[in-house]
Amino acid sequence: MLGRAIRLLADDLANALTEAGPEVLIIGAGPAGLTAATYLARFRRRVLLADGGAPRACWIPVSHNLPGFPQGITGEAIIGRMTEQALEFDAVIEPGRVESLERDGDGFRARLNGREVQARAVLLATGVVDHHPDLPGVERAIERALVRICPICDGYEAIDKAVAIIGKDDKGVREAAFLRTYSDRVTLIHVGPAAALTKEDELRRMGVELIRAPIDNVRLEGDRVTALGWGGAFQVFDLVYSALGTSPNAELARALGARVGDDGCMVVDGHQATTVPGLYAAGDVVRGLNQIAVAGAEAAIAATAIHNGLREADGWTVD
Repeated sequence: MLGRAIRLLADDLANALTEAGPEVLIIGAGPAGLTAATYLARFRRRVLLADGGAPRACWIPVSHNLPGFPQGITGEAIIGRMTEQALEFDAVIEPGRVESLERDGDGFRARLNGREVQARAVLLATGVVDHHPDLPGVERAIERALVRICPICDGYEAIDKAVAIIGKDDKGVREAAFLRTYSDRVTLIHVGPAAALTKEDELRRMGVELIRAPIDNVRLEGDRVTALGWGGAFQVFDLVYSALGTSPNAELARALGARVGDDGCMVVDGHQATTVPGLYAAGDVVRGLNQIAVAGAEAAIAATAIHNGLREADGWTVD
């Protein structure tokens, strides 16, 4: 589907956008960005979506909690279908990262692929960056669902399995508590400073084993992970979760002076509007739930608010 988007750009970009340029610039081509692109294109808005590369949704081996797919669907298939849908309604998808974003009168000016792009409104769907554990072959392990990053997404698949959680602070304790819903064989491997773990009593109460040691060797064997590195001991797990957190991609918003929370995520109102007029945000960059269904819902809200805001600015409102 990305190839189709590139061909559209190469052959038809001049015709796809009028001389006035896009009305709305969407930054980020994950589930939130693609949902907003489809909505806005169906609202007959000129939409340009900047695709900065494969979103983290592409890491999903198989999702079983996305509504409408009871047998599961891969992350790559989700993005492929959503991309095809946005293109069907003439949204323009351009590979490339937005290098800068500035106010320009009542609108915005962005730098994309060496040129300036002006837009009346901008939606940030830039997501987050995962803090992966320092494990050999971690990316391949995530693709094989041996190392996981979202217990909300796939905790059900951990039922009665031997589960390890790699953490550096009390977030690891919280994920251990969550996963105890599914298994009584949960181990927290704490790799951070000793003082960062303040809820050891909670682990004992829940029956969660605690290992305080760095992981200095990992083997992937078939469908299991063998982790070595604490006093010569080793332990075999069916699943390993990373509880090392994420960093929101909010640099463009920060440069505009938009408000962010203590966790670095964007602060928005009920319509997904940031504190900068005309700037909206949706998806993982807004809150830490990191769910495709949530990202899509937020994008639909944002797209509708953007469309209605532009109608109001153009005088198309009825009292």
